[in-house]
Amino acid sequence: MKIAVMGAGAVGCYYGGMLARAGREVVLIGRPQHVEAIRRDGLLMDTQTFREHVAIGTSLDASGVRGAQLVLCCVKSTDTAHAAAEMAPHLAPEAIVLSLQNGYDNAARLQALLGREVHPAVVYVATEMAGPGHLKHHGRGELVIGPFARSAEVVALFAAAGVPVQVSDKVAGALWAKLIINCAYNALSAITQLPYGRIVQGEGVAAMMEDIVAECLAVAQADGIAVPGDIRAAVAGIAVSMATQVSSTAHDVARGKPSEIDHINGYVVRRGAALGIATPVNRALHALVKLLESRAA
Repeated sequence: MKIAVMGAGAVGCYYGGMLARAGREVVLIGRPQHVEAIRRDGLLMDTQTFREHVAIGTSLDASGVRGAQLVLCCVKSTDTAHAAAEMAPHLAPEAIVLSLQNGYDNAARLQALLGREVHPAVVYVATEMAGPGHLKHHGRGELVIGPFARSAEVVALFAAAGVPVQVSDKVAGALWAKLIINCAYNALSAITQLPYGRIVQGEGVAAMMEDIVAECLAVAQADGIAVPGDIRAAVAGIAVSMATQVSSTAHDVARGKPSEIDHINGYVVRRGAALGIATPVNRALHALVKLLESRAA
């Protein structure tokens, strides 16, 4: 099975690298700085359990998805529409397309743009690109997907690569749970440029996070989504399991790039407005990150 990864950033390189390390044919589609380094030296995977250079295919454009039976879309939420347009001419009719992206609605957006089924995956991994072709893994790595005709095949494929995948019929709730976690940490990490373990030690932060979570839950409930498990415990646990992680939003802001904040706290603000739910804390965080982005621009 050929596997294509659209978006060779931290998430794409982690899952693509794990699959390639297990002997699968993988093509990473990404920017020149990463592609050139990977072509020269292989993908440097610096994880919690191993550090090695992994040989893996690369492409500078979406033609790399041609012939792939599994396509992992790992681009930023801001690039979803562009990625769909680029991939569309090259996708095999039988290809499984998974969205491994932040935010709640990327799979639905991809599906509408491609005119074919796209399956959402909830991603729980702490990674960053520490340099060109250099992946740094800080923790976790599991996925949650919904049931579909070939989901067992996907589970087995990832399991052989050391990646646990759970199949759940409550993916919408799991996506909201992940969104809530991102709402609690991403903007605060971007504004302070601090890792999660440090953020929670700040004065008043615990109460602020409670407000963020409460707003998100109110919007989800109004939208008919049941968020599974104890989301407050899950939010608190991130500061332990990913204590050294700095959010992708923080990296984007630090590098002067547009972030995904419109699809994180911004999504909650928009859905809240549509449903008549006030979201003042999420609105403030969204506005502050947008100001940081405008400063860079």
